Amino acid sequence: MSGRRVSAGVRWAAYVAIAVTFAVACAFLSNWQFARNAERSAQLELVEANYDRDPVPLDELIPLGESFDDADEWRPVTLTGRYLADATLLARNRAHGGTAAYEVLVPFALDDGRVIVVDRGWVPPGSEQSEPDHVPAPPEGAATVVVRLRTGEPLPPSGRSAPEGQVPTIHLPLIAETLDSSGLVDAYGALVSEDPATERPAAVEDPSEDPGPHLSYAIQWILFAIMGFVFIGYVIRTEVRHRHEADDEEDTAARPPQRGRRDPDADIEDALADDALSADQAKATSSA
Repeated sequence: MSGRRVSAGVRWAAYVAIAVTFAVACAFLSNWQFARNAERSAQLELVEANYDRDPVPLDELIPLGESFDDADEWRPVTLTGRYLADATLLARNRAHGGTAAYEVLVPFALDDGRVIVVDRGWVPPGSEQSEPDHVPAPPEGAATVVVRLRTGEPLPPSGRSAPEGQVPTIHLPLIAETLDSSGLVDAYGALVSEDPATERPAAVEDPSEDPGPHLSYAIQWILFAIMGFVFIGYVIRTEVRHRHEADDEEDTAARPPQRGRRDPDADIEDALADDALSADQAKATSSA
């Protein structure tokens, strides 16, 4: 029995170790979701603070020779210069209109000699081919454009490329290399308005205000960790109860059977029967 108790203790220790390991994993995943929730909250706060502000000249936010500050994302700015329509690029596989659309990226040459990429909007794929049937051209000549500043995107983790005239994402270093431009501003602009106004692609949707499920996922992982300990406790308690029941059955089987006590009424009946028998024997002797 002692050996069996030792093996049970080892098994229960293994159960607890599994529960602790599971809880550590849950804590890591919960912390990751809390971090994502904090990141998403910061994004929403940035949109709330900058999206509807009055436009200012680009030089006020990104002076010549300086870099873009991420805290200025979504700020509207005014650009003066002209579009370089011949250098238009298409960003492929953009989720718009329920399809893999294209966003139209047109370099805009500023009066100070720099170039900034303007995202004029999106166009659907063609009716008979993946490339769009029609891409609206930007205004010709001098133009005044209002855009919202955006940070560039990373390259796709899959390493996928794009055909000539297209890019897989709005990755500004790749676009600078494609355009052979060393004066590209390290932010791009999402189009708000153009003067003169011309036909333009469909406008990119406003940023979502949905905070996402990250906070609820973080709480769920904490609950999963607690449930793991509760389950292991239930398993160990069940095994202990079954072991006590088995031990009781073994003790009962090993104990010698006890003789049952006679019923007192039965003893009286036996005594009366003995007396009657003795009386009968006495009578028989007297008759003889």
